Amino acid sequence: MGETVKLVDNLGRRINYLRLSVTDLCNMRCSYCMPESGVEKLKHSDVMSYEQMLTLTQHAVAMGIEKVRITGGEPLVRKGLVKFLESMAGIPGLNQLVLTTNGMLLEQMATDLKRAGVQRLNISLDSLRPEIFSRITKRGDLKRVLAGIAAAEKAGFPIKINMVVMRGVNDSEIADFAALSLEKSYAVRFIEYMPVIKNDNWQSLVLTGEEILNRLAKHYSFTQVVRGGLSGPAREFRIAGACGTIGVITPLSGHFCHDCNRIRISASGNVRSCLFSDEEFDLKPILSTGSPASIQAVLRNLVMSKPASHGMTQTSSSHVPFAMSQIGG
Repeated sequence: MGETVKLVDNLGRRINYLRLSVTDLCNMRCSYCMPESGVEKLKHSDVMSYEQMLTLTQHAVAMGIEKVRITGGEPLVRKGLVKFLESMAGIPGLNQLVLTTNGMLLEQMATDLKRAGVQRLNISLDSLRPEIFSRITKRGDLKRVLAGIAAAEKAGFPIKINMVVMRGVNDSEIADFAALSLEKSYAVRFIEYMPVIKNDNWQSLVLTGEEILNRLAKHYSFTQVVRGGLSGPAREFRIAGACGTIGVITPLSGHFCHDCNRIRISASGNVRSCLFSDEEFDLKPILSTGSPASIQAVLRNLVMSKPASHGMTQTSSSHVPFAMSQIGG
């Protein structure tokens, strides 16, 4: 067992979780993720091939990565994804292969994703009201997303729904989202708004995790749930009598940096040890020419440079603005 625990940073945090973006493209334009005009499309030559991604993941797993989350952009828009996921699922030592999606293409692909070996889905859904959903996503179709969730459930996936809560935009729906966990074993996560692209007056959009829980307490009685080591940063609760769970993720008001266990790799091959770090390293050249030892050395050095914490608070952030789709959500 000790042989597999190899990625430990200088603060003693074990790094066992890789978030891997397969594309920067997306079929939505969510207001907190990217500008409505989109982002400059990467050249084909600038995007890592599936072969490069597999090679990189194999090295990372050999060094102690146990969980890989496939992200984007929207990962389901990349051609050949299912075959790639089949190969990923076959990597010895990889314990969890999960995927984040906006659900727009899920109705057609849910069964294939399950057969490929994906174990869980995180589905981004920020409103249950068509007019608000359209305002947030610009191009999204709520009916298609809800159909995708139904198809994923039918395919046998446990359902996790992520809602980015924005004051004055969708915060009136918090209780409605929590209610999704009552009759079905859904895991509903409320995420504090993060100033990724630093919209003007972004501070006004932030609703803290404690505010979210206080609002929910007016509708429901709930207790905290103990979670596993690869479960992520959410504080999880169960409403009395509910089949599923609710949770809050608090990157601004309640930093979970002290036990952060992840690194992120963009579709262009840039690796970051922290989402809000402005430092990144281009892995593509070394994947093309480097030896296995040199690839592993780069990953180890990156982990050792992982910052103790990001610099965000509820009122300030020092990072350079970026589109989440370019980094991997």
